[in-house]
Amino acid sequence: MKGTRQGVILDVIQRESISSQEMLRQRLHAEGVDVTQATLSRDLKELGVVKRAGDGAYQRLASGPQTTGDTLATLQRTTAEFLTRAERSEQLVVLRTDSGQAALLAIAIDRAALVEVLGTVAGDDTILVICRDAEAARSLVQRLEGWRSGTLLRMPALAR
Repeated sequence: MKGTRQGVILDVIQRESISSQEMLRQRLHAEGVDVTQATLSRDLKELGVVKRAGDGAYQRLASGPQTTGDTLATLQRTTAEFLTRAERSEQLVVLRTDSGQAALLAIAIDRAALVEVLGTVAGDDTILVICRDAEAARSLVQRLEGWRSGTLLRMPALAR
């Protein structure tokens, strides 16, 4: 049932420009799938569905299983595209993006499973990254800033 429901969700967001969970819930109901808002929210998270910055419509960040190399390449591209500034305070890193892009970058960081990172919390244009310690935070900022500026093209596979 869950797999079928998630398949319908992906089908609907690929066919239509859906910009709210309520709109998506109504479209799913029209397709014969009744779902609560809480379940829909969990499904969207599990599927890696986020809102596009331009029009606010849902899109899937990535499809299919990804290898460590894929997730690191995705993180590098996403960082280069969305990161505007990174600042560190001890083991905490604050990342800035343009409005609506923080979730995309946070998901890429989470999926890359970097050894330095314990977790992320994303808002609209800000991400809080909790690192293992101050040195891990310093290393992370250096890598991300390198990707943002295009000076660091490769990163060793340091995944958990």
